[in-house]
Amino acid sequence: MKRIMRLTQRRLYAILAGEDALDRACESIPESGCHEQPYNFTFNIANGAATKLAEQVAGPNLVLVWLLHLIGSPVWMYGLLVPIKQAGSLLPQLVASGQIRRLAVRKWVWVGAALLQMVTLLLMIPISFTLPAAGGGVLILGLFAVFSMASGTASIAFQDVLAKTIIKGHRGRLLASRALIGGLLTIGAGALLPLIKEQGYSDMMTVSALIIAGAVLWGGGALFFAMIREVPGQTQGGRNPIHEISIGLDYLKRYNGFRRFLLARSLLLGVELATPFYLLHASESLDIDGGFIGTLVLAVGISQVLSSPFWGRLADRTSRTVMTYSALLSVLAAILVLWIGSSCPPQWQVAGFFASFVVIGLAEAGVRLGRKTYLVDAINDEDRATCVAFTNSFVGVLALISGAGGLVAQWFGSGSLIGVLVVVGVLAVFSCRWMPEADHMLANETS
Repeated sequence: MKRIMRLTQRRLYAILAGEDALDRACESIPESGCHEQPYNFTFNIANGAATKLAEQVAGPNLVLVWLLHLIGSPVWMYGLLVPIKQAGSLLPQLVASGQIRRLAVRKWVWVGAALLQMVTLLLMIPISFTLPAAGGGVLILGLFAVFSMASGTASIAFQDVLAKTIIKGHRGRLLASRALIGGLLTIGAGALLPLIKEQGYSDMMTVSALIIAGAVLWGGGALFFAMIREVPGQTQGGRNPIHEISIGLDYLKRYNGFRRFLLARSLLLGVELATPFYLLHASESLDIDGGFIGTLVLAVGISQVLSSPFWGRLADRTSRTVMTYSALLSVLAAILVLWIGSSCPPQWQVAGFFASFVVIGLAEAGVRLGRKTYLVDAINDEDRATCVAFTNSFVGVLALISGAGGLVAQWFGSGSLIGVLVVVGVLAVFSCRWMPEADHMLANETS
């Protein structure tokens, strides 16, 4: 049985990573971990399938916005969900990265964080049924902040485990395969939601079931990640946050390529903030119920399936181009949403919003995969966690500021905010083109 499992894992690895993957030298990971690649590839993909689905069935872009809508929370709270996700997951990383560096095996950081995410989701359900709109909304946002901080800590551990277990040149394909399988599962979930509505279940029961499913999936993701065979690494050089900041500032001062990446990464934040405001814009024309949410979840799943093979292979060649194309798609999606809300015939609005969510899903998937692959390939093992944490903390501050977008949407309408996102997207396109390729990010020091 073990032999059959090993052969299956090797065959799956060969199919997803490339037929010649098993024959290549492991130049970018520890030699002792080379023969474990097919095994680790399999469980990493299983982890990704579970967590990618969890992000859609209980995430801030659609389902948690819907939950706040159902309990009657004010509009400005909708706009805080994604900034909380970004800031909560990014700002604590300067503290966490130094502690993670002290661990020889870092996968358990990810496992513990995933279990905490599971618990926070489960706690949202009794709150939504028992507390008034404003109080319940505040507590849900607070729990989601804890969820996001756990996510940020896990992100650092994931990048280090990825760099230690999967060879350079196959990391983009791994990330794409995770998104592809997660997208297929998301399509299934999106197709089920309208059927659940037809059975007569209330919207609150439906959203509660989705959140429970998300919690279970995070637990499953923790189990799969625990199965990865990580070779113990260096534990020297654990630094406190002040040292972490000094290293990040040194990179920022010395390397023009890093400064350009940080600018592009900051502008691409607009892509990741867009979806809740698209949903808010849609709510001004359509009723938001389980059937419509299911349609949008289906759109996101389709976007993941369509984008994953293309983005993954392109990222292994040029992650900069992935980020550029993604920014361009975000501009297209924003313009499409504005047109639907103002000029699209009513009978075509659902189809139009479906198409726009496919496009923004393509853009968001590309941004996430492109920026992760870019930094993993650009930074050496010793300083990777620090640079990831510094970059994410910088963007986290910007995410907190972007929380004002919810107030803009409440005062001036969602259309005004989406217009701002169009401008930010155009700037992101040019900024990404201005970046060097990942291999050359640290090639030229500023004199």
